[in-house]
Amino acid sequence: MGELCGFEVSSTRVSNLTATLDEEFEQWRTHPLPEISQLFLDATYYKVRIGGNVRDCATLIAIGIRRDNGIPNLVTSDAHEGLRAALRATMNSSPWQRCQFHLQQNAQSHNPTKDLKQKVAGDIRRIFNAEDRAHAEGKLSAFVAEYSSKAPQLAAWAEANLPEGFTVFSLPEAARKRLRTSNTCETLNSPIKRRTRVVGLFPCESSLLRLVTAVLIEISEEWETGKVCLQTAETKPIR
Repeated sequence: MGELCGFEVSSTRVSNLTATLDEEFEQWRTHPLPEISQLFLDATYYKVRIGGNVRDCATLIAIGIRRDNGIPNLVTSDAHEGLRAALRATMNSSPWQRCQFHLQQNAQSHNPTKDLKQKVAGDIRRIFNAEDRAHAEGKLSAFVAEYSSKAPQLAAWAEANLPEGFTVFSLPEAARKRLRTSNTCETLNSPIKRRTRVVGLFPCESSLLRLVTAVLIEISEEWETGKVCLQTAETKPIR
């Protein structure tokens, strides 16, 4: 600071400024929100020193769409056990859409051979791209029948898990593309990771929370004032 700005900054002043930032950031994180009809959830892990040990610390990101679009409630996330438990405890009445992108990735862990990788991925995409739920269920039945002998573990997994990605079929077709995955959160995580990558290892949880909050405030202000997140023929633009 002395070389750049011509004055020194004491550790006390840094602590005071940090405390002021934390207070402002806490107000932002807890400020009242408008009613939300769609919620996207995702968690990213960062290295943090906790109790003298370096541990993976989960940071939960949530993106909400205002309730002014006529679309029913929906929560979209992957099948992380912590997220599912939290949703059951706090939002059990809201329909849950399991992220179709993560489902396609999860399927490959049950694929017995690499030779089937592209075919399995294509078959699952066709299931999710069906015109309605009835057709999706029909394609899933055909998928299970086809793979029950050559990949029984995959067939059993698909039959039990892929229907969790069908909730979005209850929504207007024009809205499904945006709401069927949690990729919106994945995109949001990119600018956060660009900033956190510079730090590498965070000295404490509060320092991680402080930096992530600062980045999210900047992004949130841009989204709320200009960026259209979702627009369909049936609804007006949603920010």
